[in-house]
Amino acid sequence: MAGPSLRQKNLFDFQRSFLKSFKMRAPLNTIALFIYIFIGTQTYGQRTDQTHTTSKISIDSVILKRMSDAQLVGLGAAIIIDKQLVWSNGYGYSNRENKIPFTTSTIMNIASVSKTITGACMMKAVEQGKLSLDEDINTYLPFKIHNPFFPKEKITLRNLATHTSGLNDRFSFYTSDTLYVNGKDSQEALGDFLQNYFTPSGKYYSKENFLDHKPGTFREYSNLGTALAGYIVEVRTGKKLNDYSREFLFKPLKMDDTGWLLSEINLKKHARLYQKQADSSIKRIPLYGMTTYPDGGVRTSVNDLSHFFICLLNNGKFQNRQVLRDKTVQEMLRFQFDDAHKPENIEPAKLNSGIFWSTKMGGKRIGHNGSDFGVRTFMLSDLNKEVAVILFFNTSLLENDEAKFFDIYNELYQYGVKIRNAGH
Repeated sequence: MAGPSLRQKNLFDFQRSFLKSFKMRAPLNTIALFIYIFIGTQTYGQRTDQTHTTSKISIDSVILKRMSDAQLVGLGAAIIIDKQLVWSNGYGYSNRENKIPFTTSTIMNIASVSKTITGACMMKAVEQGKLSLDEDINTYLPFKIHNPFFPKEKITLRNLATHTSGLNDRFSFYTSDTLYVNGKDSQEALGDFLQNYFTPSGKYYSKENFLDHKPGTFREYSNLGTALAGYIVEVRTGKKLNDYSREFLFKPLKMDDTGWLLSEINLKKHARLYQKQADSSIKRIPLYGMTTYPDGGVRTSVNDLSHFFICLLNNGKFQNRQVLRDKTVQEMLRFQFDDAHKPENIEPAKLNSGIFWSTKMGGKRIGHNGSDFGVRTFMLSDLNKEVAVILFFNTSLLENDEAKFFDIYNELYQYGVKIRNAGH
């Protein structure tokens, strides 16, 4: 794809000087600020009324100020209104050392937002008659998984997809170097790892890999449950998840800059990753591969992910092409819990689940978020699917700074509401 346009370059040059001025705490010329942002900001859609123009100026200045305060290196975002992309933009750097701007074409790993793509692949295999959501997973696996606390209880794909399987991420192990490989893709086969983790003869096995709860009765977020679902897709389709995704999702959705592995994407377009340290410095960290890639390994751009999100919000259709069947997407997005059928630790009004898709922010949003070393991502819509936001950060912050990500998300969401209201 072509490099940044002159307008993009002008905006980026301004962003750089803007951030520098905040760091130095020098006074800003407000009039110049507004003029530069007005020239540089890109929007998509036909609305050009005065209210929208004023909002464009405001959103850029607010985002840049919040980025500076939080020490965020780069950011990419998109707003989808009524299932159409109406605005997208990048701020800061994808590569701070070489002053390369973060754009909506910048590629980045999207952490747990990847689970929605694993879910879509699983539902595509259901469409094809190769999987059933309510079948015992041991029907599909070349090895058997039994919860040692409830060995006779079956685990289903629906359990995996709603995080009610009773499978547990043993975090002292899950976050270890066993699963993350710096600078390259993991060489350990997914199936081998899962067999070693979930079967008694495996080298990673422990009873702590399971919860003392029957499947379906207790919700506990499980990354490894997602990895297992992705592996089952591979077993039943005869294709690796990256190949299956490319054939049935990425190609029809025109997601040309999307893949699961470092080896299959354009590394020149990949963002560098950064972490905030305890002393408030920002440290660059290496790119990494994951053994359990179905739970967080997708690498994509804001532009590409917007195609996927629009497809889900639009009942499986993108640009007049039916990529997933209407009923497939309806089941994927349908709330699986109600007062009569719910995990014991869940209030459905506050937290509900689809197929690797859930409510967020106290039940007011639907979609998924993601967090991993050097990345934070959002892919959320309001419940009516009227205003949706995609948001990438290539910087991870300290736990007590987590609210700063949500502050920027909320600014973008409210901006989307203003855009929609101005058009109605």
